[in-house]
Amino acid sequence: MRLYDTARQEVAPIEAGPVVTLYSCGITPYDSAHLGHAQVYLTFDVLQRRLRDLGHETRCVRNVTDVDDDILRKARELGVHYLDLAAEEIARFDSDMAALGLIPAWSEPRATSAIAEILTLIGAVLESGRAYQSGGSVYFDVTTFPEFGSVSHFDQPTMMAMAAEHGGNPDDPDKRHPLDFVLWQRSLPDEPSWESRWGPGRPGWHIECSALALRELGETIDVHGGGRDLVFPHHECETAQSESVTGRPFVRHWLHVGLVGMGGTKMSKSLGNLVFVGELLKEWEPAVLRLALLAHHYRGDWEWGEGDMPGAARRLELWRAAPPGPGRGALDRVRSLLDEDLDTPGALAALDEEAASGRPVVRGAALLGITL
Repeated sequence: MRLYDTARQEVAPIEAGPVVTLYSCGITPYDSAHLGHAQVYLTFDVLQRRLRDLGHETRCVRNVTDVDDDILRKARELGVHYLDLAAEEIARFDSDMAALGLIPAWSEPRATSAIAEILTLIGAVLESGRAYQSGGSVYFDVTTFPEFGSVSHFDQPTMMAMAAEHGGNPDDPDKRHPLDFVLWQRSLPDEPSWESRWGPGRPGWHIECSALALRELGETIDVHGGGRDLVFPHHECETAQSESVTGRPFVRHWLHVGLVGMGGTKMSKSLGNLVFVGELLKEWEPAVLRLALLAHHYRGDWEWGEGDMPGAARRLELWRAAPPGPGRGALDRVRSLLDEDLDTPGALAALDEEAASGRPVVRGAALLGITL
């Protein structure tokens, strides 16, 4: 099975043993799941289905970032405790993903469950000589990690712009280098705080995922990824801090999913241009939404349109009108197309052709998570 690897910038075979470990960056639970989320987790779902079909066991960890700037800001706006907000949104998210028929995560750990591991990891980064204390916070020193940039391949001006866009605060006067990133930070008076050797505070965003990934899956993960907007700074920083401590490759294969747009820009909570999974499922059955998403290749950015769901519903009707039976030919075609960089649009087209020719498509559809 071959997938595009972001770091290598090429389609390459997945290198894994009988057990394939996967880490999919999960939600920050301060709002409902939208189509951008669904596209990412559906991609990992189809990947797991094909890997299991090939005889592998899969262990997919999907974390929950239940303490960071975004959720604390939203909880402050709503006047609620951040963990109460998290609990409500996690329940809604889990319900949406279950309705979509996603394989349950092997583990779904919360960042707040790993404070001890985070503190230990930060201490190890400091001991490696690749972090420093300044202004009551702890920062990673990117100049000590020559491979910084090897995941994204961005030049420094691009990294600077993206760090500013994603809350990296390049102008922080406590930093030695504008691209240095926070491992531990002082909490504001109304924010949660934990004791540490560096003073009371809370973890930075990137260190949370490293600590959870290392705890749940070990030093090297077979497939790690998320939305394309996480390549930098999040996954670049994860790699640097993790490899600084373990001395081993953090990830064998980086998988990144394109962004879903609406109205000319990507869907995002900050912009408010969202289509929510839960709202769509009030009107359409889950199989229709799965098909609407799978009609787009996971790596490409695409724009959501009003015709997506009706078109997917017509496709589902075509497949259901096909004769019953295992349909070995349809299954083989789907397998072959998934093995070449998860070509789900090609797989859907192949099943359309099989169904239109009066051949069974049940098993091919099942491999995509569609029950006819």
